[in-house]
Parts: sequence; structure tokens; C-alpha cells
Amino acid sequence: MCQVFISADPQSYESRTRSVRLHGVVTSIRLENLHWEVLEEIAARDGLSVTQLITRLYDELVQARGAVGNFASFLRVSALRYMALVAQHRIPADPTIPLRTLNPDTVLNGLPPGWTHPLHPLHLS
Repeated sequence: MCQVFISADPQSYESRTRSVRLHGVVTSIRLENLHWEVLEEIAARDGLSVTQLITRLYDELVQARGAVGNFASFLRVSALRYMALVAQHRIPADPTIPLRTLNPDTVLNGLPPGWTHPLHPLHLS
């Protein structure tokens, strides 16, 4: 079993820091290379740069939650979540299909407990 995991290219789990400008403020984000690759794929699906995607995620997180805790961890979870949703066929694997065209409620419907926030509309119905 472990061979599946330990056979990963060591470069995939090396960390890389990128400077990102969020509303005029430069901040550094340190993520593993594999997370950056997944974020690049997510961004490309909607014709965005990684910086544009990160800015959009930051803004929407602030709007939904009012604050941002550990943003780098949020980005890691977002990348992992994307890959899991693709593996579950909730998000099409075809990278030419923009994510903005998907219905979020359809993608999120029926996820296990802990995969959506308790105050998300799916939990309130």
C-alpha cells in the first residue's frame, strides 16, 4: 500500500513560496509544488491565472466567513477537495469544462458530513 504514496516524485512535496498581491498588499504563500499544480489546473479551467484564482477565493472566503484564518491551509484543502470531487465524478475530469459552468449545489449535494459547512444551504433544507 505504501508504495502508492512513497513513489511520488520528491519534487511534488517540496515547498515553494509565491508572492501574491491581494488588493494592493503583497503576501507570501508557501505550498507544496503539487498543490500549486492543482491550483494552476483549477485556474486554467476558468481562464484565470493562479493569482486571480487566489484573489477570488480569498474575496469569496472573506465574504462568506467574514475572516480568513490559515489561508495557505485553505488553499491546500481546496486543491485536495478539487481532486476528490473529480475522482468522485462530481466535477468533470475534462479540464476544458469551466468550473463556473457547474451548479455548486449539484456538485456538493450528498457529500459526507464535514465536507460542507453546517450553515451551507444544503444543511439548512
